[in-house]
Amino acid sequence: MQMGIFSNRVDKSKIKPGDHTYTYRAVFAYSHHVIFAGGHQVIHFTPEINSKTALSSSICCSCSSIPSSCLNIHTIPHYGIRLPGSGVVLSCLDCFLGNGSAYSFGYGVSSFSFLLKVRGGTCTTAKSDSSNMVLHRAMYLLLTGFGKFDVRRNNCEDFALYCKTGLLIVHIGAGMCHLNR
Repeated sequence: MQMGIFSNRVDKSKIKPGDHTYTYRAVFAYSHHVIFAGGHQVIHFTPEINSKTALSSSICCSCSSIPSSCLNIHTIPHYGIRLPGSGVVLSCLDCFLGNGSAYSFGYGVSSFSFLLKVRGGTCTTAKSDSSNMVLHRAMYLLLTGFGKFDVRRNNCEDFALYCKTGLLIVHIGAGMCHLNR
């Protein structure tokens, strides 16, 4: 996918399985990151909503109503499936996007390009693994979880970065971190 200096916006029809995509929430206050699983489905990491519930298929993760694409007979109608006690969710792309746009997270960018980015959380110099490996990790974490969600220390971007690279961000002290494989 072509990335610009100021925008990584991508048409949702161009997203491929294994891609790390994000959208902005609350008028660009923060972004939410997912791995595209294909077939209008995304896998992402969110705070748990009710750990006592078994598989839930009645909750749309990112919007208050179910988009018509979720109800299309040709798509898989899963719009919020998660295992009990897990924050990893399988939902539809349209539920994830809501009324927002899709953006492509960049991998293997040059240090120069990385430093030019105005907003953090849009790219990394780390290289992505193959789409098959990315999807394998995402599906594995859908079944096993990704720990407890923490907006600063274990969030949706950390989840997507791990799925794409196998690198796990380990936070040490105040604001410092390093990557473990």
